[in-house]
Amino acid sequence: MLAARLVQIIESHPEDLTGGAIQDLQRNPLTPHYHYLSYQELRSRTYSVYLSLAECIRRGNEEMIATDFSDLAVCRYSETFPLAEVVAALTATKNHLFHFVQTSGMVDLPVELRQERELRDRIGSFFDKAIFHAVKAYEDKLTPARLPGDVKAA
Repeated sequence: MLAARLVQIIESHPEDLTGGAIQDLQRNPLTPHYHYLSYQELRSRTYSVYLSLAECIRRGNEEMIATDFSDLAVCRYSETFPLAEVVAALTATKNHLFHFVQTSGMVDLPVELRQERELRDRIGSFFDKAIFHAVKAYEDKLTPARLPGDVKAA
């Protein structure tokens, strides 16, 4: 199964995955705050996103997405990274992973093409949820605390 192979690659060959994503974050005009981080810091941050994906695939635990990416957003908020850059960084990390899956030779046989599509769907869903929880946590830091049920009409 491709998902199991991806988990194995994430855990055993992190440089294969993180290298391209780090270069993108260092050069991407949408992520200027990331340009000032060291290679090691970017590697650690990128690898933690991929490890979270691997755990989600392995265990099917989606609650951890909320926890991991809420924590990530609170950290970026405290570092004064703009929310748009956090989203751009997560999107770039996802796109690099899609590119890696397509070009790494993970898909050898025609029968695996369907599995590749399923894997892309799982990765996309993971990152959609990650971005949602990151944005929600970041916005929660921006918005003064409200009482439950205190909803203002638009």
